[in-house]
Amino acid sequence: MTVPLLEIQDVSAFYGNIQALKGVSLDVNRGEIVTLIGANGAGKSTLMMTVFGSPRARDGEILFEGKPITQLSTHAIARLRIAQSPEGRRIFQRMTVLENLQMGASVDGSAHFEEDLARVTQLFPRLRERLTQRGGTLSGGEQQMLAIARALMSRPKLTLGELNRQGMTIFLVEQNAFHALKLAHRAYVMVNGVITMSGSGRELLARPEIRQAYLEGGRH
Repeated sequence: MTVPLLEIQDVSAFYGNIQALKGVSLDVNRGEIVTLIGANGAGKSTLMMTVFGSPRARDGEILFEGKPITQLSTHAIARLRIAQSPEGRRIFQRMTVLENLQMGASVDGSAHFEEDLARVTQLFPRLRERLTQRGGTLSGGEQQMLAIARALMSRPKLTLGELNRQGMTIFLVEQNAFHALKLAHRAYVMVNGVITMSGSGRELLARPEIRQAYLEGGRH
C-alpha cells in the first residue's frame, strides 16, 4: 500500500481555549493536487500553520512520508523540504529579489543555489529582470511570484502552490472554490474546524450544496 506524502490524522489544535481544529483527517498522495476549501474562519490557515508546528497539534498525528512530524520544530519541518507559499505575498520588502531568493535557499544550505536560481527564473522570467529590485517595489502579481519562487528555492517535495505540472505535489488552500476544485484531483471542505465533505474536485464542483455555498455569485 502506498504511503501518502502528507497524512493528517484526527488532528485537533487550539488558540488558547478556542478549539480551531476538531479531529481533522486528510491525506495528500505524491503527485496529486489536493485542495481544501472553506469560508473565512473555517480553520484552513490554522491547519496549514499546524502542519508547520505553530500552533502545535494538541491531539492526533501529522506524518510526512510516513514519519511523524507533529513534535518537530518549524525549522526541522522546513528541512524536510515542505514549502509553504502563503497568501498575502509575505516577502522581505526591503530586500532585493535576489536576496529574497537567497533566504529561501538557506534551508538547503545554498548548495544548489545557481541551479535553483536558473530554474525559478525560468518559471518566472519577470523575476530575472528584477533581481536587483527591492521586493516591496514589485507589483502585487510579481510579489506573489517571488513568494512562490522563494519557497521553491528550498527544493521542496511538498509545495503549497500551483506548480503540479512541474512534477510537484500540491496541497492548495484557496478561497476561489471554482478554480481550486477545477484544478484538484481530490478536495476537502472545511466548516468550523471540521472536514465535512471530500471527493474528487469534479464531484464536489457538481454538488448543489457546494455551488450554493461557495460559487453563488461567482463563476459557474
